[in-house]
Amino acid sequence: MAAVGFISSCTRPLVPLFRPRLPKMSPSQLHTTAGCASKDYYEVLVLGGGTGGIAMSARMKRKVGAGNVALVEPQEKHYYQPMWTLVGAGAKQLSKSSRATASVIPSGVRWIQSRVQKLDPDKNCVYLENNQKISYKYLIIALGLQLQYEKIKGLPEGFKYPKIGSNYSIHTVEKTWQALKGFEEGNAIFTFPNTPVKCAGAPQKIMYLSEAYFRKNGKRSEANIMFNTALGMIFGVQKYADALLKIVKSRDITVNYRHNLIEVRADKQEAVFENLDKPGTTEVYQYEMLHVTPPMGPPDVLLNSPVSDAAGWVDLDKETLQHTKYPNVFGIGDCTNLPTSKTAAAVAGQSGVLAKTISSVMQGKTPTKKYDGYTSCPLVTNYNRAILAEFDYNSQPLETFPIDQSKERLTSFHMKAHMMPPLYWHGLLKGFWGGPGPIRKLLHLGLK
Repeated sequence: MAAVGFISSCTRPLVPLFRPRLPKMSPSQLHTTAGCASKDYYEVLVLGGGTGGIAMSARMKRKVGAGNVALVEPQEKHYYQPMWTLVGAGAKQLSKSSRATASVIPSGVRWIQSRVQKLDPDKNCVYLENNQKISYKYLIIALGLQLQYEKIKGLPEGFKYPKIGSNYSIHTVEKTWQALKGFEEGNAIFTFPNTPVKCAGAPQKIMYLSEAYFRKNGKRSEANIMFNTALGMIFGVQKYADALLKIVKSRDITVNYRHNLIEVRADKQEAVFENLDKPGTTEVYQYEMLHVTPPMGPPDVLLNSPVSDAAGWVDLDKETLQHTKYPNVFGIGDCTNLPTSKTAAAVAGQSGVLAKTISSVMQGKTPTKKYDGYTSCPLVTNYNRAILAEFDYNSQPLETFPIDQSKERLTSFHMKAHMMPPLYWHGLLKGFWGGPGPIRKLLHLGLK
């Protein structure tokens, strides 16, 4: 999916519930699971063990000390989801995208392996499974978003059939590769839903890679490639949209705007789309390969929560990342209502700003560091080419390198495929990477 900030797509993790008794360790060496070993109060409590939660845990531990930060996360594995674009295209192995959650939680941060059931910011506490209550001085919400395949009639049960996959789920990403390899002739359809999504470029990336695969294997003349998107444009930043439209035209790809997938009849290999410009009007497409980007929304625990806006996203000041009502509550990543793309690149940029915001609040000062909406999306267009899109809140390019990043480049692909994973695991998750801002300033010295 996208890149680190280059990184994109905020990851959601999945490290054992119970472990054998360990020898005595200092607090800085010990993770604890939910239950008797964990305290019921922490100076900083982080909800969610995805990209934002792990990164902020590392930063906050350095700020307030080992044993004073806790992270709530139920899943035993943490995934680097930006790699799944290449997994779905057969260029990477799924196993390379995961690590044990215990291995990425910073040493000295208490791991509470449980699920959040309720937030009570008026009383500075949250409730976990089994009605466990944890109180805090400062709260960081990094709960990510949830995939909503069930909002498409016929899914998720339709994934039991061949010819259909989705790079957005651990359970279906390898099915994308199976569908790609098994393609013979007919329609190859790639969808984009009528909701916010994480890594908005990912639905196109697998399409371009599939087209390249068909060409390489002599099947291109048998494939009718379609991008059916609920949006009215191919990409939200005009500079990169123009570049993508040239690629679409040169590779004979059909784009159907304002087409939203509402049903999959997997037994018949049929996909039903609603024409959003003609409400109630549907069109049925036969497919030989179907890649589904599911509708997405906030986690259930945030719906109708005091910390959320009407749509269920955490309600933040878009510049400081501080909550609009509760000054000791903060948010980061996909679960927030920040008007920027939901990517791990955005998380990288947000993490540095949020660390400074929280430091200011702890000192009783007004936060001054501002997040400009920076995010990035390496748009993979071939097995060895990518466009490196970087932009801000105003959908204006905010490029790191003093070159035209809207051009397909081998260097951009290598950055996506080979440089970003180590930067993610060893930089962003450890709280040392806050995006390429300093590099951009250095490379653009003397340039207008």
